[in-house]
Amino acid sequence: MSEALAFVAGATGYTGREVVAALRARGVRTVAHVRPGSGRLAEWRARFEAQGAELDLTDWEPAAMSATLARLAPTQVYALLGTTAKRARAEGRQALEAYEAVDYGLTKQLIDAASALASPPRFVYLSSQGVQPGTRNPYLAARARVEAELEASALPYLSARPSFITGSDREESRPAERWGAAAADLALGAIGALGGRGLRDRFASTDARTLARALAHWGCSEAPARRVLSGAELRVAGS
Repeated sequence: MSEALAFVAGATGYTGREVVAALRARGVRTVAHVRPGSGRLAEWRARFEAQGAELDLTDWEPAAMSATLARLAPTQVYALLGTTAKRARAEGRQALEAYEAVDYGLTKQLIDAASALASPPRFVYLSSQGVQPGTRNPYLAARARVEAELEASALPYLSARPSFITGSDREESRPAERWGAAAADLALGAIGALGGRGLRDRFASTDARTLARALAHWGCSEAPARRVLSGAELRVAGS
């Protein structure tokens, strides 16, 4: 059996950086992809190399990404890509355009590159709770399209659908999200106490470290793939 090698796209994000740490804690050879033009390149290089991870600066261009995955031949690919409406506005773009280019477009590049490999890697995709075909929410619609691409592929994929991903260590200020998560968790706690544990586990918020450990667990697992992960499955750290 070949050595485990994980390629993490979106490694600099809130969840991505924790996924790199979780994989390295498991002793998995990990390649953290960083956007070539990142203004924080030196910081990311120092952080990931200190963890024993390798840095990859491949351009987001289909042929280049395909060549990189063909060279590395990863056994696991983590697609943790996404943007926000706020970031899109800062870049002078509409949210719909940004979701199409980043959330869907870049992830589609990874799916195509991974699908072309002789030995398809286990593909772990960070989706979202609430994804369903026909949704009019542009953020969720982009993720629904990605999930449809994965379903149409032959990849052994796992699509993770967490609810709120929040925490005090998040760099971006998202007070509305934190308040919403706190209110939802309070209500869900009461529901859980009344016997609705399944509903509580499905919609309760999580932090990046807990989620990352679960994603690394499922990425390294030999459990059956080609399915959606949610609820308690995204809170198991594994061993």
